[in-house]
Amino acid sequence: PEKSSQTEVEYRFAWARSYLKKYKLLENSSRGVWALTAQGRITKSVDPQEVKKYVREEYQRHRSNLINENTDEVSEEIADEIIPELSWREELLQALLRMDSGAFERLTQRLLREAGFTQVEVTGRSGDGGIDGKGIMRLGGLLSFHVLFQCKRYRDTVSAGHIRDFRGALEGRADKGIFITTGRFTQDAEKEATRDGAKPIDLVDGNRLVDLLKQLGLGVKTEMVEKITVNSDWFITI
Repeated sequence: PEKSSQTEVEYRFAWARSYLKKYKLLENSSRGVWALTAQGRITKSVDPQEVKKYVREEYQRHRSNLINENTDEVSEEIADEIIPELSWREELLQALLRMDSGAFERLTQRLLREAGFTQVEVTGRSGDGGIDGKGIMRLGGLLSFHVLFQCKRYRDTVSAGHIRDFRGALEGRADKGIFITTGRFTQDAEKEATRDGAKPIDLVDGNRLVDLLKQLGLGVKTEMVEKITVNSDWFITI
């Protein structure tokens, strides 16, 4: 945490996903949604060493003149995919953490408006049970839900106690709640948010928050890099 908002597990998952993608068991969309391939769905287990060997051999076949079997250049290639992804996330999270509380509340207001909420207002006041704002979520132009939100710039985790306190402030005032943070939610907090018989609370952690900002283009610009490939064989056969 003192070096990155990524946990060790999340960092290792990023590397694992990239290796399994090259092993053709995983695929991901441009929106960052990961899914099993057809082969992945029928594969019950994998040998990590076999996966690494396969990826290294594939890399050798494409760049046989640049790679030596005893080097880690394949890891460097995968790092070229992972590190930029982690870097922009870290840069964005650091920018969010540098905002003052009022600016972060206004950003949350803009985020909800861009996501389709109406009548979004920032109402943060001391003694208001942690409520920072309110809005109306409309579904299909027919149904509407009154929503209260809380947004906190946390470096650490949000506990189940925070969720219970927030739910207490919701009673009699809204249909749903949204808790947005730059940090992470504990497992107990996630369970508390969806506890049976209690008012539901949607959770948006730091990772999901940066994804939403990227998706909505709020303070994040995505540039497509042009890649040109010359088909030499085409010129021979013309």
